Amino acid sequence: MQTRTVHSNVESPRSETANPALRKIWLPKFLYDCLPYFYLVSGIAALLTTLYISNWYWIVPHYFLFSVACVHFGILVFRRRRNDRTQEPS
Repeated sequence: MQTRTVHSNVESPRSETANPALRKIWLPKFLYDCLPYFYLVSGIAALLTTLYISNWYWIVPHYFLFSVACVHFGILVFRRRRNDRTQEPS
């Protein structure tokens, strides 16, 4: 039995609300350019917060994981954008 995939240029109205997590989000250029710096600043701020928490020991691992993830994503996005800009033909 042979199956065919049909692609349509027109999306149904329900496809926009079917899964909001899969919708594309277009950010303004200013916010798009600031995104890796926001990740880095929030990661460093969370890391510094983990150093100054004294009584709430249960929240320290959460802050630490958040800080590591933010710093990692900030460096990853920054490096990818830098590499893409250097490889584009002018």
